[in-house]
Amino acid sequence: MPRNPEPAYKAKPGTILDVDRAFYTKVQSAGRESVEKFVLPIRSGRAWTVPKGHVCRISTPEGPQVGDLNLWNLHNPRERFWASRTRQLQNAHVSTFDRLWSNLPFLRPMVTIIRDDLANYGVDEVGGRVHDLLGTRCDPYVAKMLTGEDFDYHCHSNLVRAVLPHGLTEFDVHDVLNVFQVTGLNQDDRYYMNPCPAKPGDCFEFFAEMDLLCALSTCPGGDLSAWSFEQNSAEEGEKVDMVDTCRPLGVEVFKISDDSVLEGWIPPEAMKYKNLHGVSLPTFQRESK
Repeated sequence: MPRNPEPAYKAKPGTILDVDRAFYTKVQSAGRESVEKFVLPIRSGRAWTVPKGHVCRISTPEGPQVGDLNLWNLHNPRERFWASRTRQLQNAHVSTFDRLWSNLPFLRPMVTIIRDDLANYGVDEVGGRVHDLLGTRCDPYVAKMLTGEDFDYHCHSNLVRAVLPHGLTEFDVHDVLNVFQVTGLNQDDRYYMNPCPAKPGDCFEFFAEMDLLCALSTCPGGDLSAWSFEQNSAEEGEKVDMVDTCRPLGVEVFKISDDSVLEGWIPPEAMKYKNLHGVSLPTFQRESK
């Protein structure tokens, strides 16, 4: 078997996996105007909307910090980000020109990534990469299982609180994109996390292919340099409090100023599978007398 097998899903020319890089490069460099801007405090969550054809930026204004991102179709929250299929169609760690895909039966790009200030991180000395789809959000249930303690500010809980005002519930929170997070699989095929490499002002931008509801959590593990379900110790034996590694994240939504930039762009349609999974529906038959 080759050391580097061919990917299972290839972007054949002319297919939806074959991204129009020239178009998205033009979008990224086009003039824009800010329509919403806020800073997300540490260990918190917030939801916001992004109209289709707009650009959303997530940034690290004060330095390294991991963020957990969820996406929904604004008009139909049953359609939401599908991390595992995105991992197959794109990569286990995403970057510029990758897309984040929605779940079945919709299966279409929700966003296209157009800027990644950490793209040059590449692959580190232990195989780690950034913007993680291998893992998922931290949650109070695993924490309770491992430590016996209750904690209300894991990413899952932050996202739950964020979406409640939008009519969604805990059941709508789903597997995330871990923005700015470095992860990989070790030699034993076990998931690991390394400290976030982001610097002050680094950002990650995506183009909305549909009207979106987005939710983001500032991970309680901060930059993950001291991550543990229990308190870590520094080499000197000094206790390291994870909260000291936490920083805010910035979010900004932009409208493209020149409408001509988007000429020819067509929002992707839901996949048109027309069959019924092999099921034959019964038809009414009048009983003979």
